[in-house]
Amino acid sequence: MTKESSVENPTVSIIVISYNTRDLTLDCIRSVFDQAKDVSFEVIVLDNASTDGSAEAIAKEFPDINLIASKENSGFANGNNLAAKQATGEYILLLNPDTVVLDHAIDKIVQFAKAHPEATVWGGRTLFGDRSLNTTSCWRRMTVWSLFCYATGLSGIFPSSGLFNTEGYGGWKRDTVREIDIVTGCFLLMKRSLWEELGGFDRRFFMYGEDADLCLRAKKRGGQPMITPDATIVHYGGQSEKVVADKMIRLLTAKVTLMQQHWNPEGNLEETGRVAGGLQRLSRKSDLALCIINKEGPLFYRKEALIVFGLMGWVISDPPRIMS
Repeated sequence: MTKESSVENPTVSIIVISYNTRDLTLDCIRSVFDQAKDVSFEVIVLDNASTDGSAEAIAKEFPDINLIASKENSGFANGNNLAAKQATGEYILLLNPDTVVLDHAIDKIVQFAKAHPEATVWGGRTLFGDRSLNTTSCWRRMTVWSLFCYATGLSGIFPSSGLFNTEGYGGWKRDTVREIDIVTGCFLLMKRSLWEELGGFDRRFFMYGEDADLCLRAKKRGGQPMITPDATIVHYGGQSEKVVADKMIRLLTAKVTLMQQHWNPEGNLEETGRVAGGLQRLSRKSDLALCIINKEGPLFYRKEALIVFGLMGWVISDPPRIMS
């Protein structure tokens, strides 16, 4: 299949959301056309008002793909929702712009999905640019214990521990087929019919947390997300958000929204907004020094610990109903 091809009734609609990642996005799309050989596909790219010429460069090199050049940054979650409305494939594959498809990974993940339809959400294995393991392809759902381990630095000190790094499935090299809780949105396959039933990503998540919420909602409907090591991609990570403080604010805001949605299903958006707003103000005002440092560099900032302990205090003072 070539980049000039046009496909009717494709097996998979590949959705890429770009934001100031021009060269990476072009590499990503090239790898799709180079590596997807056995399944029919369409590529839908939504550019979130990039200022680096992304939309123009994509249109020039790939004139026949479906390019949506948004005039505003609608975020990752809503960007995928908008792009998915134009999808026509049986499956939807979410693919980050800072990824490179390796060894026919798209063919393999679709084959895996057909062999394991009970999962309803499927993912693969991710590597860094140097081909070392990138463990962020999947996660376990958040618990009070995992929050404690994060806040105290235990998950950073013992990243390979299944006890202290529970969310990260510590010690597992992503080298076996496994049922998991959350498939990361950098490489996530789902039937379009289920995506539409779930309403896509929850728009309360601008960036981060939307994939966790989607997978947990799919699990409530009886699905059991799975990943396969046979479908492997490179995921550089963090290329569209360079400011660490902004990223941390979004991550922590996403955590509190997930807690509200899945630990207290009767919670309301107004309360979530108040808590998230408080976290943002605390994070922006707190400029305390680094708390823990190891040979790999800083593990986390005290302001992050304060915020996470605040989250734990909120949970303990108003015990949530943990959902199975």
